[in-house]
Amino acid sequence: MKKTYWMSLFLVLLFLPPIGKAEDLGTQLRKAIEGKAATVGVAVIFNGSELVTVNDMYRYPMMSTFKFHQALSVVDYINRKEKTLATEILVKQSDLKTEMYSPMRDANRKGNFYITIGDLLKYSLIDSDNYACDILFEHIGGPKTTDKYVRGLGIEDFSITQTEREMHESTDNVWLNWTKPSAAVLLLETFLQNPMFDKSQKLFLERAMADANTGKDKLKAGLPNDVLLGHKTGSSDRNEYGIKVADNDMGFVVLPNGQYYTIAVFVMNSQESDKTNARLIANISKIVYNYFVTHYKDKD
Repeated sequence: MKKTYWMSLFLVLLFLPPIGKAEDLGTQLRKAIEGKAATVGVAVIFNGSELVTVNDMYRYPMMSTFKFHQALSVVDYINRKEKTLATEILVKQSDLKTEMYSPMRDANRKGNFYITIGDLLKYSLIDSDNYACDILFEHIGGPKTTDKYVRGLGIEDFSITQTEREMHESTDNVWLNWTKPSAAVLLLETFLQNPMFDKSQKLFLERAMADANTGKDKLKAGLPNDVLLGHKTGSSDRNEYGIKVADNDMGFVVLPNGQYYTIAVFVMNSQESDKTNARLIANISKIVYNYFVTHYKDKD
């Protein structure tokens, strides 16, 4: 049902005639990443109809951006299983053994507590909590459930096979959860435009993304204060050579008048500092916002 809709949209995007505006934005974005010791991929969809990409041919490690994909599959799962966001899950002490980033675990060191699926999703989306993410995976049937669900929406050019724990076990494993930037924005568009869930569930996910505590120096830093950003970040450690495998941010930007666009920026194999990566993503965000306001705001 949804797959047919998005295959149609993708074909429309794919075969849009080349126009000066898109070429102009692409030129600006390519200039922004010139001279950077990193591979940078960008994808933007304006008003659900015009796709602009830079370096979209590569597979970028997703890191925690896949928690957005997972959140969609979790809501689909609870709807199919006749559960709700208020359904409680028991978190055992044995579930909290691996040392990973987790505000939830830090607040409940002894384990053996009940938590709702909704609160797990908040921890995962807002705080990028790794334990919350893996507990959700365990509940719905693992990464394969998320991968299958997203493919069922007609999205391709991505793969999700690893849990957070598995990615922490080996640097090589982070490459197994990958996406092209265009696939990321197509999924965001699917979420925003297609009636996948009821209104309360959609609003729940939108608010969680808007409340994200991570990446305030990335996409958000390139936007005016009165502009709404709902997003999910993802970031790796550095490998033995000091290279940052991935530094990412993807989300939707909503202007006060209700117009919006979706954007994904993936930075791969960066020899730049974390601050430089963040400034680069913020600068790309600013370029895209200014371009949108100039060419699209208050226009049909």
